[in-house]
Amino acid sequence: MTESSSSASWLIHHVNIVLEDQIVSGSVHVERGRISRVLSDGCELDAEAMASVVSVDGLGGYLLPGFIDMHVHGGSGADFMDAERKSFDKITRFHASHGTTGMLATTMTASKEAIDAVLQAAEDYRAAEMPYASLYGVHLEGPFISEKWPGAQNPAFIVDPQLEWLKQWTAKWPGLIRQLTLAPERKGSLDAIAWLAGQGIVAACGHTDAVYEEIIAAADDGLSQAVHTYNAMRGLHHREPGTLGAVLIEDRIYGELIADGKHVHPAAIRLLLAAKSTDKVILITDAMAAAGMPDGDYALGGLAVVVKDGEARLREGNALAGSCLTMIGAVRFMLEHTGLSIVDISRMASGNAAKQLGISSLTGSIGAGKQADLVLTDAQFNVKQTWVQGRSVYEAVVV
Repeated sequence: MTESSSSASWLIHHVNIVLEDQIVSGSVHVERGRISRVLSDGCELDAEAMASVVSVDGLGGYLLPGFIDMHVHGGSGADFMDAERKSFDKITRFHASHGTTGMLATTMTASKEAIDAVLQAAEDYRAAEMPYASLYGVHLEGPFISEKWPGAQNPAFIVDPQLEWLKQWTAKWPGLIRQLTLAPERKGSLDAIAWLAGQGIVAACGHTDAVYEEIIAAADDGLSQAVHTYNAMRGLHHREPGTLGAVLIEDRIYGELIADGKHVHPAAIRLLLAAKSTDKVILITDAMAAAGMPDGDYALGGLAVVVKDGEARLREGNALAGSCLTMIGAVRFMLEHTGLSIVDISRMASGNAAKQLGISSLTGSIGAGKQADLVLTDAQFNVKQTWVQGRSVYEAVVV
């Protein structure tokens, strides 16, 4: 399969192609990094095109749009807060091996200086060649969150929204910040949300104690996403629906979901899907440095974390501290526990995030003219190969 990494024209055939609304058995033709044609069985390229094409046998597996992870902190022993290229390479390489073709480098609640360093490192990384998964930008998770719901965020650095910081960051690094998570009940949050929405930045609620009315008011100002739904937010009560109640009922808000069986019970996942449908749920990993690593001691945002049986928790307080999840792991969990089709799950793993980020014309689904951001799996949805803009960035070792 490796020839496709250097060929300007290649064809993956004998594969089940997961489109936006159906599965088609056939082949996909890629030219110069973009999908040229999607061909169902019985349709073939003409002789002239076949003469120069490199053929890749999909072996009857599935070809999906590459996964887009809007909320990921790290993996393979590295954290985006390290603010250095070698860590970014480790993270993007690891997650590419699990089908992710694009992501947002997600920060932690930290000092402004530490966040500045990550933003500069991300800008530098994007300016150079990105050899693995693409970095679409940065997701600032905090520091404008609630002290009542810090989760694994460091409470020492929590502050009210600072609009001047946002203006400074976007002036210095235009287009780099793609999402910001805050607590809408904090002083200055609504002004920040309206400003973010006006800049095309996803404004998300998370680590929040907001009541129902505060979330609805935030949605009126442009709030459009909920971070790791159910986790680190005011829950549902029948007399005060809280943050969760507003997220479940408000169609303007997409709900992120960590589908690892540790953060959200399968029944709660089904409740979220019943309330919002597969068009408004976005699968994320919230993965930390321990993803892909053995159990043991790690750190997240400067706080000590213990990973046992693949579950990450703070040493002090025992709060869940991100995850060890991969996107393909989330896809398989959803297949096993929801009864949804791979078409619907693919939408939650790729298409919905692409729409939120405003890049659905380029990626997030398989179609002529789109970037060849693709992941090939076997029949059991184990990743066999990943391509970013038609370039092979991962291929499973055959043993």
